[in-house]
Amino acid sequence: MSAEPATECAAILEEGRVLDYITGKPVKDSAKEQVRQHIARALFHEYGISVDDMAAGFKVPCDGRVRTADIAIFEPGTEHTPNNLRRIVVCQSEPKSGGKKRAVKLRDHEQARKDLEDLKDMLAAVPAATYGLWTNRLDFFFLKKQETRFDTRFEPLGDWPLADGTLGSKDVVSEAYLRRATPEMLRIAFRRCHNYIHGNEGMAKDAAFWQFLYLIFAKMYDERTARGELRRFWAGPTEQFDSAGQAAIRARIEPLFAEVKRRWCDIFGDADQISLSDRALAFMVSELAKYDFRRTGLDAKGAAYQEIVGTNLRGDKGQYFTPGGAVKLMVAMLDPQEHQRFLDPACGTGSFPVAVLEHMNRTFREAAGIQQGTDETTVEFLGVHERLREYTTRIFAADFDPALVRATQMNILMASDAEARVFHMNSLEFPGGSLSGVKPAQAWVRLGTMDLVMTNPPFGSDIPITEPAILSQYELACTWERTPDGGFRNTGTRKKSVAPEVLFIERCVQWLKEGGRMGIVLPDGILGNPGDEYIRWWILRHCWVLASVDLPVEAFIVEANVNILTSLLFLKKKTHQEKQAEDLTGEPLDYPVFMAVAEKVGFDRRGAPLFKRSPEGEELLEDQDETERVRYRGEWVTRTLKRKRRIPDNDLPAIAAAYRKFRAEHPEPGASGPLCGPSPATRPASRPTHSRPEQ
Repeated sequence: MSAEPATECAAILEEGRVLDYITGKPVKDSAKEQVRQHIARALFHEYGISVDDMAAGFKVPCDGRVRTADIAIFEPGTEHTPNNLRRIVVCQSEPKSGGKKRAVKLRDHEQARKDLEDLKDMLAAVPAATYGLWTNRLDFFFLKKQETRFDTRFEPLGDWPLADGTLGSKDVVSEAYLRRATPEMLRIAFRRCHNYIHGNEGMAKDAAFWQFLYLIFAKMYDERTARGELRRFWAGPTEQFDSAGQAAIRARIEPLFAEVKRRWCDIFGDADQISLSDRALAFMVSELAKYDFRRTGLDAKGAAYQEIVGTNLRGDKGQYFTPGGAVKLMVAMLDPQEHQRFLDPACGTGSFPVAVLEHMNRTFREAAGIQQGTDETTVEFLGVHERLREYTTRIFAADFDPALVRATQMNILMASDAEARVFHMNSLEFPGGSLSGVKPAQAWVRLGTMDLVMTNPPFGSDIPITEPAILSQYELACTWERTPDGGFRNTGTRKKSVAPEVLFIERCVQWLKEGGRMGIVLPDGILGNPGDEYIRWWILRHCWVLASVDLPVEAFIVEANVNILTSLLFLKKKTHQEKQAEDLTGEPLDYPVFMAVAEKVGFDRRGAPLFKRSPEGEELLEDQDETERVRYRGEWVTRTLKRKRRIPDNDLPAIAAAYRKFRAEHPEPGASGPLCGPSPATRPASRPTHSRPEQ
């Protein structure tokens, strides 16, 4: 499926041009320009600086020479002249060796001294300018100019103040000055933390990741338990740059992490210790402390976390971590509701549970008539926050890898500020098994009790299930033979080995209550290979097929580094009465099934973004309002910025919309329920007829 964009009044963007965030006009694209655009967006969304008070490429006279500030920031509401210039940003291209999958060594201010010369010269030449920033999107060097009677000095800072702020020692402690992160800047902050301890400390990548995880837990715990000046996860503006300040940060963080270990004793043990140097610990706390994780959007936190965890915990046991677009599509199509219990039995790093929480967060906000980060009051925030925490008690997950169990627990906690029940167990062995999560799972996630199951199981004939105790639980572990009427019969003979994804289909169906629904990622062979026809027959016997969506190979190549064609299969478990009715008639009736093929997922095989184009090949633009609620001159104000943006060439959102339209015309087959179609008495069952969405 490929949905055409609305082009009635669409603007176009010429090849090799990007839209300047400050002016809204096209400018020449380049690696440096990409960095400048990211920073300009962050200045508006994170720092609350109006684009009306910014200028791009501003000329600054310096001792008879003219130098250029990539972004100049002026006193609010004043003319753009050197006399009103307050902050200066210098940007450089991101180093080619610093790709997002690779940890690189970050420099300190002294090591970057030569790069900072132009910035210092411009600050020195403009008496009113106080703050400077030099960045290449990996290194960030914040400066504050200090003038005395005799000289001008430049003090390194951990961060800038917000739009109307002054950077005193307690600004970063006060909750009012913590800011919501943009997705791009939070990804950069997470990557910088990981790069610092892996590249600068010489730690192995997995060890660096767990040190990062400890501090994320400490940050979340501090936000949950502390108020105002009692906050402990903070760094003064200059603390990270001297030994006394670094020691003071450690004195706050180590007791905090000790409390974290006591609070989550089922996750952390005595062996979990902060082993970072004072310098590295101070750097990471300074990077993370400025953000309010509770108010930062779930999409931003999830994307940032997934980028780090995916490069460190990807295993060799068929663990193909699910692309974000596919996860969001599955959640959108199944549309979880507040009363429903959800399980992912092969959770990996927790992308499905977190996407369900993100979906519920949007649902709660829409019901309350609020948008995150705009007109949201404290009362509104707390109302949605508590509702989301309550829903987290209906979220369940499991994995046989203890590292992934901990990663999922962290991901869910960061998303909802609440713990879900994540079980360390082999889901195919359940309710048996000896791992630590089996006994609690027997109490919380008995077979036949789930409203929703979504999962991406491990794939592959090279990791077969061979244990007889496991195979004995599954009909699909047997040899099947065709019957004269075109069906299949279970011979009762157990196979010696079965691919795990086959057993996961049956296990997920077993976990559903009657009328429960599931989505599962499967290799295309399951749905097409002649030798797997008995699997498809078994599925039709036990389930209504709601939908099937084919994904292009790009989806898994870029995000999971796996060259595989996959499909998303959506099923609804039949009731016992529905199966009996089919047996009595002997010939199941037809029902429509939604089918779609995604040709584009927003990026190509190299990961480069794709955008909608006109027939002439020019990129299409659409209008977008960007709204932020920021603190300005002691009060909270709402600012709206009207800009155009390129339209991602991604079929998945259009497929989700087409499915909603399809369901409005064709209610779900099977038993009635809060979200289901008519009862069996008024709706025929059960052979699917394929219905593709309109092109």
